[in-house]
Amino acid sequence: MVRLETPVCEFGRPAPDFSLPGVDGKQWTLAQCRGEKGLLVMFICNHCPYVQAVRERMVRDARELLDYGVKSVAIMSNDPADYPEDSFENMQQVAAEFGFSFPYLWDKTQATAKAYGAVCTPDFFGYNAQLELQYRGRLDASRKEAAPPDARRDLFEAMRQVALTGNGPREQIPGMGCSIKWTQA
Repeated sequence: MVRLETPVCEFGRPAPDFSLPGVDGKQWTLAQCRGEKGLLVMFICNHCPYVQAVRERMVRDARELLDYGVKSVAIMSNDPADYPEDSFENMQQVAAEFGFSFPYLWDKTQATAKAYGAVCTPDFFGYNAQLELQYRGRLDASRKEAAPPDARRDLFEAMRQVALTGNGPREQIPGMGCSIKWTQA
């Protein structure tokens, strides 16, 4: 497991389009996922301890962001051949177990992760209503273990600001997680 930090936010970078299968049996596009005031794109997986540490908070924040017109989508881009815990069937189980209120999509070709520049799980991309990148940071102070319950909610506060103003905070703390498990050529 290689630990990586996310790059600095490229403010204004447009969200790449995608069409990916969801655990709900539907095909999802960028346009279908976006909210009136923004979109949170989360690259996650099932096996990563960094994702497991924040999964419940991620679900909570995504649900609360709906009140601000921000929708969320989670994308799994790991190669399940080497990481069976990240299989499509296990994605379905995790989404059901944790009550995902957002689409959980499989990026089988890894083209979507590459288009976004995703490097790790979790990797959060927060977009405004025009689908311009405004946030590329951490969820909160969690690492492989969840941060204290009263920890600052970096991602939630940033996305609330994006919903209200169209702009993300200039100061952002990079996220960190396990490297995406790229398919060997």
